[in-house]
Amino acid sequence: MPRDVSEITILSTGGTFNKIYDPLTGELRVDGEARALDAIARHWRCTLQHRQIVGKDSLEMTDEDRETIYRSIHEIPGDILIVHGTDTMDRTARYLAERLGRERRIVLTGAMVPYSIDPVEASANLALGLGRLLSDGWAGIEIAMNGCIGPWDTLVKNRLEGRFQPAGTF
Repeated sequence: MPRDVSEITILSTGGTFNKIYDPLTGELRVDGEARALDAIARHWRCTLQHRQIVGKDSLEMTDEDRETIYRSIHEIPGDILIVHGTDTMDRTARYLAERLGRERRIVLTGAMVPYSIDPVEASANLALGLGRLLSDGWAGIEIAMNGCIGPWDTLVKNRLEGRFQPAGTF
């Protein structure tokens, strides 16, 4: 049976993906309204079901925030894509995997560069994550970043090159 992205719920937790320039402070800050997802939906001419739940840079994430994500997952039927900061995406993935195992289909994605600065990477990573959730034959917690998709414990952030890649390849 064909599926549609509108059947997938996106939980936005903040991260670089959602950062915007604040002209009053001269800094990048997390957009608490997840307007990047609305902008992408307009360009794609589709509906993206999304909910903003944390709104932080991932370096500021706590286990209490991860518990909020976990509780939010239980309120939502079906598949979930989590937009998350890349610095601690692996910690959140581990937290969820320890509590959910392979009972749900959840993909985490994000961006190294804010959508507001360069929309290409964020849009590509979002599309990669949604595409994974539209495919059949798998369950668990996965990461979709920089052209790589896989179980959360097989992809890592290569901080020297600024991208995700399979563990053990650098």
